[in-house]
Amino acid sequence: MISLSPAAVGEVKRLQSKYQSSNLFLRLRVESSGCAGLSYQIGFEQQMHPDDQAYESAGIKVLVDCRSLLYLNGLTVDYSEDLMGGAFRFYNPNATGSCSCGNSFTVG
Repeated sequence: MISLSPAAVGEVKRLQSKYQSSNLFLRLRVESSGCAGLSYQIGFEQQMHPDDQAYESAGIKVLVDCRSLLYLNGLTVDYSEDLMGGAFRFYNPNATGSCSCGNSFTVG
C-alpha cells in the first residue's frame, strides 16, 4: 500500500494541472543512487507497464514497479514547505537509515 497525505495530494494535483493530459499516473520508484545507497524518484507517466502495481490515494493514481515495491510497500508521501521551498517527504517503514536530506535511504 502507498498513501499520500492531504498536502501531497494537493501538490500532485497542482503539478498535474500543468500538463495537457488529464490521465496522468504518479510514478514512484527507487534507484541505486544517493549518499545512503537508494533514492526516491517521483514523476508523471501516461501509461501503466505490465510489471506495475497500481494504487489510488485520494483520487491520485499511483504506479510502482515490482522491483521498487520491495522497498516502498507501506510508504507515505507527504509535502511540506519551508523557507527553502517545498519538497515531497517520504516516510518509509522499510528504511533502516537515511541521509540528512531524506531523499536517500538504505534498507536491511
